[in-house]
Amino acid sequence: MAGLLRIIVQRLLLGIVTLFVVSVIIFVAVNALPGDFAEAILGQGATPEAVTAIREQLGLNQNAFTRYFVWLGGVLRGDFGVPLSQALFAGNFGTTATGTEVITVVDQIMPRLRNTLFLAGVSAAIAVPLAVTLGILTALYRNSAFDRSMNVTTLSAISSPEFFIAYVLILFLAVLNPVFPSLSNIFPGMEFSERLNRTMLPALTLTLAVTAQMMRMTRAAIINLLASPYIEMARLKGLSPMRVIVKHALPNALAPIITVIALNLAFLVTGVVVVEVVFVYPGIGQLFVDSVKIRDIPVVQACCLIFAAVYILLNLTADILSIVSNPRLRHPK
Repeated sequence: MAGLLRIIVQRLLLGIVTLFVVSVIIFVAVNALPGDFAEAILGQGATPEAVTAIREQLGLNQNAFTRYFVWLGGVLRGDFGVPLSQALFAGNFGTTATGTEVITVVDQIMPRLRNTLFLAGVSAAIAVPLAVTLGILTALYRNSAFDRSMNVTTLSAISSPEFFIAYVLILFLAVLNPVFPSLSNIFPGMEFSERLNRTMLPALTLTLAVTAQMMRMTRAAIINLLASPYIEMARLKGLSPMRVIVKHALPNALAPIITVIALNLAFLVTGVVVVEVVFVYPGIGQLFVDSVKIRDIPVVQACCLIFAAVYILLNLTADILSIVSNPRLRHPK
């Protein structure tokens, strides 16, 4: 138990160091984007004096080293700052010039993040059981017509970009056969059934994008174990092929399956940008694209950091679960 706890602590510390390095990369990359917020908001008629004044008001004239540590200090306190569009017109008492309350980056991101997590949850609830079931069945009936057809289907799904899958689903499930709405314009207070109905098309798009990899990894991990001596012994005992796979092969194949599931769950959160834009889904991916367009640096940095944190956290979770599920990884000697 102490050895397992030490491994978990080591992984968590490694994750923190990785997130710090990623935060540096995010800050450098975002600030290297072409364009300038001051010039974007002032338009083509911006004078150098007006641009300089706005940059000074927003603190954009400070050197990158100072701005990074100011931003990092705020992040450690849970404060991602204020969107530049809000900061430009903010007064001294947390209100804009019109008297409305200033909306912080956290206020802007949290509703969008909840929407994205809901979309990812619906997609995962469909994709994970479907992928594992198909992986078991293709391993059970390997080299059959069913196995070959599933391989062709999954390879086609992997090869197709998300926006293409999205438009195909819109054509067949929203235009030719109006089963689901083509636009996922959800809002707070919407009933769960209606929210689920409007989320289904982007969820199916993500499901098709991630099911293939999870299914093929499940199939490969199980087939790799079917030649093991203990599997042969189980067969000689007269157990059915399905029971041999589910009871004996699947538990020992969990480590690679858990890893690929975690990676694809991370994709469901971090790779939703294209899908959310296609379906106009009000998630963090859509907010990220809109913020890049207007060069709103605090929002872009916060979105990137959230994506990185989710990806690192799920990778660490997969690593820890793989170690827990396989005693040989806990005792490599």
